[in-house]
Amino acid sequence: MTRPKIVAILGPTATGKSSLAILLAKKCGGEIISADSRQVYRGLDIATGKVTEEEMNGIPHHLLDVAHPQEQFTVADFVHLGEKAIAHILKREKVPIIAGGTGFYIEALIDGALFPHVPPNEELRAELEKLSAQELVKRLAELDATRLETVDTKNKVRLIRAIEIAETLGSVPAVARGEKYDPLRIGLDMPDDELRESIKARTEERARCGMFDEAKTLFENSLSYERMNALGLEYRILAQWLKGEISKEDALKRIAVADWQYAKRQRTWFKRDARIEWYHPNEKDAVIKRVSRFLQSTQSADSVDSME
Repeated sequence: MTRPKIVAILGPTATGKSSLAILLAKKCGGEIISADSRQVYRGLDIATGKVTEEEMNGIPHHLLDVAHPQEQFTVADFVHLGEKAIAHILKREKVPIIAGGTGFYIEALIDGALFPHVPPNEELRAELEKLSAQELVKRLAELDATRLETVDTKNKVRLIRAIEIAETLGSVPAVARGEKYDPLRIGLDMPDDELRESIKARTEERARCGMFDEAKTLFENSLSYERMNALGLEYRILAQWLKGEISKEDALKRIAVADWQYAKRQRTWFKRDARIEWYHPNEKDAVIKRVSRFLQSTQSADSVDSME
């Protein structure tokens, strides 16, 4: 049986994945599945860089705003909803395009994985809460060094959960069940100096678009400082600003640094996968041609030619 073709646009943050995915969807008749662990939450819009309705340009997007920010959304949830979205897109004879930077989610959906449920261990959590972030990092390194390469080492909540899973399952949290799809993995990246500048410019643009007001609204709507800290990255720093611990200027600087550190972790995750074909974000024409060739066997000649 022929496996259905899907396209994945992935890579570190601030490389233009969303805009390229929309361009490809316009060219090939596709729909987009967002693969971002925080854009699944309603209300987390500006700080996460969630595409606006105008930016979507009429292209259907899936797995945005599917969870309340107080809820825990897991990779198993993502795989379940992602498979349903792909099935619906294929039923409409459209091309599924996965776009995002949460590598664990993308790999789980494309490669196929079964995730054993690991319930919270309150006794272990109470023990780990007493440790500093540095002590948690050391403990996770002893349990699962691979996971340590991709987790936010300043986020105690994420570190504790990673340790909890590693203590229960060991260093292999998923069981592969074979690829259901025929995927093309397109990676976007750029030199360090360009990426740093892109992150800095994006952070400033988000501030102009109301990122700080959004954080204030979320807090007023009962999103606690603790939950913001658990959401990590921008929200951890925005919580510090809301508490009056840092200024807006300091927050912007810290967000840019945190996103750069996150980009490096994303690179570490993606570079382990030799199946990814890497392009500079400016090489849009080359990507369009590559996707056209990939889809050729499942599309009519007229449809493929329209992408060139």
